[in-house]
Amino acid sequence: MFEKFIPNMRVDSVFDIDLEGLYAQGYRGIITDLDNTLVGAKAPLATPELIEWFEKVKKCGFKLVIVSNNNLDRVSVFANPLNIEFVHAARKPSGAAFHRAMEMMGLGPKETIVVGDQMMTDVFGGNRQGLFTVLVLPIAVQDEGFGTKINRMLERIVKRRLGKVGLWLEEDKRR
Repeated sequence: MFEKFIPNMRVDSVFDIDLEGLYAQGYRGIITDLDNTLVGAKAPLATPELIEWFEKVKKCGFKLVIVSNNNLDRVSVFANPLNIEFVHAARKPSGAAFHRAMEMMGLGPKETIVVGDQMMTDVFGGNRQGLFTVLVLPIAVQDEGFGTKINRMLERIVKRRLGKVGLWLEEDKRR
């Protein structure tokens, strides 16, 4: 039951994702969360390091769409200056936003990666759609909203359950 919460890959940040390796495996698109995945929840714009990462993503040949549960103002202020397509008010883990993002990229589930900081929304939603899921450490948990704090509590319960049956190893205690 809890297997749908297990990511295919765990990394500290988007900068640690092996883009070349995933491209070589046939992946062509990245659906990424915004808040606490790319930047802190209160950071309005991309950092220079993140802008460089977006360039690397394009250079590797990936298409990219931001899928966020946040509102239009928040997501558009971040994405529009970068010319990145997005889906706002996504209602993750619902599958509709993931499907919309794949349509925007012209790709299917076997070619698409989901990157996010939450098991309950990004990983669970991506796994339910048959996507390759990557869990990153959250950037700034102190800035998270009430709903996300509830999700973090649920994540701890899921991780404990998975750990008891040997499906979640805590190589990094921050996760």
